[in-house]
Amino acid sequence: MFVRAETGEDRKCPIETVIQVVGGKWKPLILWHLLNSSKRFSELEKLIPEVTQKMLAQHLRELEIDRLVTRTIYPSVPPKVEYSMSEHGKTLIPVLEAMCQWGDNHNRQSPKPIAGAASNSV
Repeated sequence: MFVRAETGEDRKCPIETVIQVVGGKWKPLILWHLLNSSKRFSELEKLIPEVTQKMLAQHLRELEIDRLVTRTIYPSVPPKVEYSMSEHGKTLIPVLEAMCQWGDNHNRQSPKPIAGAASNSV
């Protein structure tokens, strides 16, 4: 188990790093859809219909900056752009698979919330 180092401002807890790089609602879904094949922007929009174009573009840019996604531009008219997981991004596959398995188990074990019921109980 990793213990957070308290000897310097430049050191972060590894969990903070993971959350910073792949946290949020859309980044894990984008990566999940890129696991097995490259996708065009429009394909990702169809696979994740709840995401806005602005958020999808922003998250793809951030994933590219963090070296998890590779953006390939093909010289054609109109230009064809595809996104795929980079080699570095593929190191997240076990993490994404574990998240998927955990979510599947959680969905099977947890009762569905009743619509309109308050969930403020602790």
